[in-house]
Amino acid sequence: MVGLIGAMSVEVEALMDKLTERRETRIGMDTFVSGKLFGRDAVLAVCGPGKINAALCAQSMILHFHPEWVLNLGVAGAGEGGVSIGDMVIATAAVQHDVDTSPIGDPVGMVSKINLIEIPCDAALRARLVAAAKAVEGVRVHEGVIATGDQFIHSGDVRSRINSLFHAKAVEMEGGAVAQACYMHGVPCGVLRSISDQADGRSDMDYPTFTRLAASHSQQVVEHLLTM
Repeated sequence: MVGLIGAMSVEVEALMDKLTERRETRIGMDTFVSGKLFGRDAVLAVCGPGKINAALCAQSMILHFHPEWVLNLGVAGAGEGGVSIGDMVIATAAVQHDVDTSPIGDPVGMVSKINLIEIPCDAALRARLVAAAKAVEGVRVHEGVIATGDQFIHSGDVRSRINSLFHAKAVEMEGGAVAQACYMHGVPCGVLRSISDQADGRSDMDYPTFTRLAASHSQQVVEHLLTM
Protein backbone atom coordinates (compact mmCIF):
# COMPACT_ATOMS: atom_id res chain seq x y z
CA MET A 1 0.00 0.00 0.00
CA VAL A 2 1.13 3.54 -0.76
CA GLY A 3 0.05 6.74 0.98
CA LEU A 4 -0.88 10.07 -0.59
CA ILE A 5 -1.52 13.24 1.42
CA GLY A 6 -2.72 16.63 0.15
CA ALA A 7 -3.53 19.69 2.20
CA MET A 8 -6.69 20.63 0.28
CA SER A 9 -9.41 18.66 -1.49
CA VAL A 10 -8.47 20.18 -4.86
CA GLU A 11 -5.04 18.56 -4.55
CA VAL A 12 -6.32 14.97 -4.31
CA GLU A 13 -9.99 14.95 -5.31
CA ALA A 14 -9.35 13.76 -8.88
CA LEU A 15 -7.31 10.85 -7.52
CA MET A 16 -9.96 9.98 -4.94
CA ASP A 17 -12.53 9.85 -7.75
CA LYS A 18 -10.44 7.14 -9.43
CA LEU A 19 -10.30 4.88 -6.38
CA THR A 20 -12.13 1.56 -6.64
CA GLU A 21 -13.11 -0.70 -3.74
CA ARG A 22 -13.30 2.48 -1.64
CA ARG A 23 -13.30 2.34 2.13
CA GLU A 24 -13.34 5.26 4.55
CA THR A 25 -11.63 5.23 7.92
CA ARG A 26 -12.00 8.07 10.40
CA ILE A 27 -9.10 8.70 12.79
CA GLY A 28 -9.54 11.77 14.95
CA MET A 29 -10.59 14.54 12.58
CA ASP A 30 -8.94 12.96 9.51
CA THR A 31 -10.72 10.76 6.98
CA PHE A 32 -8.59 8.21 5.13
CA VAL A 33 -9.94 6.83 1.85
CA SER A 34 -8.36 3.56 0.79
CA GLY A 35 -8.81 1.23 -2.17
CA LYS A 36 -7.26 0.50 -5.53
CA LEU A 37 -5.67 3.40 -7.44
CA PHE A 38 -4.46 2.51 -10.94
CA GLY A 39 -4.22 -1.09 -9.75
CA ARG A 40 -2.21 -0.29 -6.59
CA ASP A 41 -3.39 -0.51 -3.01
CA ALA A 42 -3.46 3.11 -1.83
CA VAL A 43 -4.72 5.33 0.95
CA LEU A 44 -5.43 9.03 0.45
CA ALA A 45 -6.13 11.85 2.88
CA VAL A 46 -6.76 15.59 2.98
CA CYS A 47 -4.78 16.80 5.99
CA GLY A 48 -5.67 20.50 6.02
CA PRO A 49 -3.14 23.34 5.71
CA GLY A 50 -0.21 23.70 8.08
CA LYS A 51 2.51 21.66 9.71
CA ILE A 52 0.65 20.22 12.71
CA ASN A 53 -2.31 19.11 10.59
CA ALA A 54 0.10 17.47 8.15
CA ALA A 55 2.22 15.74 10.79
CA LEU A 56 -0.79 14.32 12.66
CA CYS A 57 -2.33 13.04 9.43
CA ALA A 58 0.95 11.46 8.30
CA GLN A 59 1.49 9.75 11.64
CA SER A 60 -2.04 8.35 11.72
CA MET A 61 -1.61 7.07 8.17
CA ILE A 62 1.71 5.43 9.01
CA LEU A 63 0.54 3.76 12.22
CA HIS A 64 -2.82 2.55 10.90
CA PHE A 65 -2.12 1.68 7.26
CA HIS A 66 1.65 0.94 7.24
CA PRO A 67 2.29 2.35 3.74
CA GLU A 68 5.51 1.38 1.96
CA TRP A 69 5.99 5.08 1.20
CA VAL A 70 4.16 8.37 1.70
CA LEU A 71 3.90 11.12 -0.90
CA ASN A 72 2.87 14.63 0.03
CA LEU A 73 1.57 16.31 -3.11
CA GLY A 74 -0.07 19.58 -3.99
CA VAL A 75 0.64 23.17 -4.91
CA ALA A 76 3.33 25.62 -3.77
CA GLY A 77 4.79 29.01 -4.35
CA ALA A 78 8.00 29.41 -6.33
CA GLY A 79 11.08 29.58 -4.13
CA GLU A 80 13.25 31.46 -6.63
CA GLY A 81 13.02 33.38 -9.87
CA GLY A 82 14.01 30.42 -12.03
CA VAL A 83 10.90 28.49 -11.00
CA SER A 84 7.65 29.52 -12.68
CA ILE A 85 3.91 28.92 -12.44
CA GLY A 86 3.12 25.49 -13.90
CA ASP A 87 6.55 24.02 -13.12
CA MET A 88 6.97 20.93 -10.94
CA VAL A 89 9.38 20.71 -8.00
CA ILE A 90 10.41 17.35 -6.54
CA ALA A 91 12.12 17.55 -3.18
CA THR A 92 15.61 16.26 -2.56
CA ALA A 93 14.97 17.32 1.03
CA ALA A 94 12.48 19.35 3.03
CA VAL A 95 13.25 22.10 5.51
CA GLN A 96 11.12 23.98 8.03
CA HIS A 97 11.99 27.60 7.43
CA ASP A 98 10.07 28.90 10.44
CA VAL A 99 12.03 26.83 12.98
CA ASP A 100 14.54 29.12 14.66
CA THR A 101 16.39 28.38 17.89
CA SER A 102 19.42 30.38 16.76
CA PRO A 103 19.37 32.57 19.91
CA ILE A 104 20.65 29.52 21.83
CA GLY A 105 23.28 28.67 19.24
CA ASP A 106 21.48 26.39 16.76
CA PRO A 107 21.53 27.03 13.03
CA VAL A 108 18.29 28.44 11.63
CA GLY A 109 16.01 25.63 10.54
CA MET A 110 17.45 22.89 12.72
CA VAL A 111 14.62 20.65 13.93
CA SER A 112 15.21 19.52 17.50
CA LYS A 113 15.07 15.81 18.37
CA ILE A 114 16.07 14.72 14.86
CA ASN A 115 18.74 17.48 14.81
CA LEU A 116 18.49 18.05 11.07
CA ILE A 117 17.95 21.11 8.92
CA GLU A 118 17.39 19.21 5.68
CA ILE A 119 15.08 16.24 6.19
CA PRO A 120 15.97 13.86 3.36
CA CYS A 121 13.46 12.52 0.87
CA ASP A 122 13.79 8.97 -0.39
CA ALA A 123 16.20 8.87 -3.36
CA ALA A 124 14.55 5.94 -5.15
CA LEU A 125 11.07 7.45 -4.87
CA ARG A 126 12.44 10.81 -6.00
CA ALA A 127 13.94 9.26 -9.13
CA ARG A 128 10.60 7.67 -9.98
CA LEU A 129 8.81 10.98 -9.38
CA VAL A 130 11.22 12.80 -11.69
CA ALA A 131 10.59 10.27 -14.46
CA ALA A 132 6.82 10.51 -13.91
CA ALA A 133 6.87 14.32 -13.92
CA LYS A 134 8.87 14.43 -17.13
CA ALA A 135 6.12 12.37 -18.76
CA VAL A 136 3.64 15.25 -18.23
CA GLU A 137 3.62 17.24 -21.44
CA GLY A 138 4.75 20.85 -21.33
CA VAL A 139 5.90 20.86 -17.69
CA ARG A 140 9.39 21.87 -16.52
CA VAL A 141 10.75 19.73 -13.69
CA HIS A 142 13.09 20.92 -10.91
CA GLU A 143 14.76 18.98 -8.12
CA GLY A 144 15.81 20.68 -4.90
CA VAL A 145 14.89 21.75 -1.40
CA ILE A 146 11.27 22.50 -0.58
CA ALA A 147 10.75 24.88 2.36
CA THR A 148 7.80 24.51 4.73
CA GLY A 149 6.37 26.94 7.25
CA ASP A 150 3.09 27.92 8.84
CA GLN A 151 2.59 30.93 6.61
CA PHE A 152 1.45 31.65 3.06
CA ILE A 153 4.39 33.39 1.43
CA HIS A 154 3.33 36.45 -0.56
CA SER A 155 6.33 38.75 -0.17
CA GLY A 156 9.31 38.82 -2.47
CA ASP A 157 11.54 39.83 0.45
CA VAL A 158 10.42 36.89 2.57
CA ARG A 159 10.86 34.53 -0.36
CA SER A 160 14.38 35.85 -0.92
CA ARG A 161 15.27 35.37 2.74
CA ILE A 162 14.07 31.74 2.68
CA ASN A 163 15.98 31.09 -0.52
CA SER A 164 19.18 32.66 0.83
CA LEU A 165 19.03 30.43 3.92
CA PHE A 166 17.96 27.15 2.33
CA HIS A 167 18.24 27.51 -1.49
CA ALA A 168 14.59 26.50 -1.67
CA LYS A 169 12.98 25.81 -5.02
CA ALA A 170 9.45 26.01 -3.58
CA VAL A 171 7.69 27.31 -0.47
CA GLU A 172 4.61 25.72 1.08
CA MET A 173 3.04 24.64 4.37
CA GLU A 174 3.11 20.83 4.81
CA GLY A 175 5.99 18.97 3.16
CA GLY A 176 8.55 19.42 5.92
CA ALA A 177 6.10 18.14 8.53
CA VAL A 178 5.18 15.04 6.51
CA ALA A 179 8.88 14.42 5.87
CA GLN A 180 9.63 14.70 9.61
CA ALA A 181 6.84 12.27 10.55
CA CYS A 182 8.08 9.79 7.95
CA TYR A 183 11.70 10.20 9.02
CA MET A 184 10.85 9.55 12.66
CA HIS A 185 8.98 6.36 11.73
CA GLY A 186 11.47 5.12 9.13
CA VAL A 187 9.03 5.39 6.21
CA PRO A 188 10.28 6.54 2.78
CA CYS A 189 8.85 9.94 1.86
CA GLY A 190 8.47 12.07 -1.23
CA VAL A 191 7.30 15.66 -1.62
CA LEU A 192 5.88 16.79 -4.97
CA ARG A 193 4.81 20.35 -5.66
CA SER A 194 3.24 22.05 -8.66
CA ILE A 195 3.81 25.80 -8.70
CA SER A 196 0.62 27.87 -8.44
CA ASP A 197 2.10 31.31 -7.71
CA GLN A 198 5.37 33.22 -7.53
CA ALA A 199 5.23 33.69 -3.71
CA ASP A 200 5.59 37.44 -4.15
CA GLY A 201 3.29 40.46 -4.03
CA ARG A 202 1.10 38.97 -6.77
CA SER A 203 0.42 35.69 -4.95
CA ASP A 204 -3.12 36.62 -3.96
CA MET A 205 -3.96 36.98 -7.67
CA ASP A 206 -1.92 34.06 -9.02
CA TYR A 207 -2.91 31.45 -6.45
CA PRO A 208 -6.70 31.28 -7.08
CA THR A 209 -6.16 31.41 -10.85
CA PHE A 210 -3.59 28.65 -11.19
CA THR A 211 -4.26 26.33 -8.24
CA ARG A 212 -6.55 23.94 -10.11
CA LEU A 213 -4.16 23.73 -13.08
CA ALA A 214 -1.23 23.10 -10.75
CA ALA A 215 -3.15 20.42 -8.86
CA SER A 216 -4.02 18.73 -12.15
CA HIS A 217 -0.33 18.53 -13.03
CA SER A 218 0.61 16.86 -9.75
CA GLN A 219 -2.24 14.37 -10.10
CA GLN A 220 -0.99 13.46 -13.58
CA VAL A 221 2.43 12.79 -12.07
CA VAL A 222 0.87 10.38 -9.57
CA GLU A 223 -0.90 8.50 -12.35
CA HIS A 224 2.37 8.11 -14.24
CA LEU A 225 4.16 7.14 -11.02
CA LEU A 226 1.73 4.30 -10.26
CA THR A 227 1.44 2.99 -13.82
CA MET A 228 4.98 3.28 -15.20
